[in-house]
Amino acid sequence: MKQQNSENLFAASQKIIPGGVNSPVRAFRGVGGTPVFVHRAEGPFLWDVEGRRYIDYVGSWGPMIHGHAHPQILAAVREQMENGLGFGAPTAIELEMAETVISLMPNLEMVRMACSGTEAVMTAIRLARGYTRRDRVIKFEGNYHGHSDSLLVKAGSGALTLGQPSSAGVPEEFSRETLVLPYNSPGAVEEIMSQMGFDIAAIIVEPIAGNMGCVPPDPGFLETLREVCDRYGSLLVFDEVMTGFRVAAGGAQELYGISPDLTTLGKVIGGGLPVGAVGGSREIMEFLAPTGPVYQAGTLSGNPLAMAAGLATLRLLQEPGFHHRLGIQTEIFCQGLAQQASEFGIPLQINRVPGMFGLFFTSRAVRSFDDVLASDAQRYARFFHSLLAQGVYLAPSAYEAGFLSSVHDDAILVATLEATRCAFQKMQIEEEELS
Repeated sequence: MKQQNSENLFAASQKIIPGGVNSPVRAFRGVGGTPVFVHRAEGPFLWDVEGRRYIDYVGSWGPMIHGHAHPQILAAVREQMENGLGFGAPTAIELEMAETVISLMPNLEMVRMACSGTEAVMTAIRLARGYTRRDRVIKFEGNYHGHSDSLLVKAGSGALTLGQPSSAGVPEEFSRETLVLPYNSPGAVEEIMSQMGFDIAAIIVEPIAGNMGCVPPDPGFLETLREVCDRYGSLLVFDEVMTGFRVAAGGAQELYGISPDLTTLGKVIGGGLPVGAVGGSREIMEFLAPTGPVYQAGTLSGNPLAMAAGLATLRLLQEPGFHHRLGIQTEIFCQGLAQQASEFGIPLQINRVPGMFGLFFTSRAVRSFDDVLASDAQRYARFFHSLLAQGVYLAPSAYEAGFLSSVHDDAILVATLEATRCAFQKMQIEEEELS
């Protein structure tokens, strides 16, 4: 029997799975080389199919805020699993999840569970259109809201990595109702709303952009969105699939003190299992079927295993000082990287919020989609592979955020910074030889 390794598994996968992967960014097209096929994970570590260990800064793209295979989360899933995997009927654990989410995000009065972030956002947009009886939606360049047709326009995440910020197969008339504006540009928002504000059903935004790297909002940007939505009767939708419960117990809306009309959630609330949710005021949410005219359904929505994992995850992050400690570790790590890059003369901008960071090989501040595109993706790819060879796993794309967990302790950060120092030094030598 042929020995299992990433190379032969990837070769076999490409024959029967498009691109060899079930989500495009996993294919390593953004950095080159063969994707790592993971066998298991625990704490801050991944092990590939050949037994190599990596310090993980992807964290399943955000959900693993307590690290992999946390004993309490696994125990919660095992306990639920003894009662069955799913029923297609209401369960008490769905109610407990809704109560917990609402207690952490007081702006939410009702919550509807779904199976993915894409599904949650699709529901939020349909709900916004049904509630306002308007069709047009505003989104922002580089913000990714899943792969539903009307929002896959100038998107971030894998679409940006592959150089395709829009998608074939999306009818022009679908995307025509989606207006795309520059992120962190309140003036552009004011201008377009002054022209057609009463036609806009919703403005949807990643309050902290995480799918073109990590790009926090400028002061006043989110405030402008809230103000113009109030002025014109549009709904403000925060896509907190990534940031919800990660950057603060109440998400980005708590961190910045802005109350959206609808919030989409995912990742952390499933503890690593497939999940999504949309929440908002009772008035808006009751427009969803069966109480209202906006239809949404899902056979696996509120799956009890995902609810069990998510509830255990949410309980753990409610420990006093959890996000403060996570923020400190993020700051220590990012400051260490910045100091090393400066020492070796490598232009590097680092954006960060608690538990998230973005690395951009550029000398200019990164505040927008254009700033992200101006960064050096090839430099990132060399940095990525240098670290991978040393057992550190970053996002395999220059356009994705990195994530820390509560188990990325001082020892893990020291080990990582030793590897990054070697990577920066190697880059300096290579670039001096080329010059």
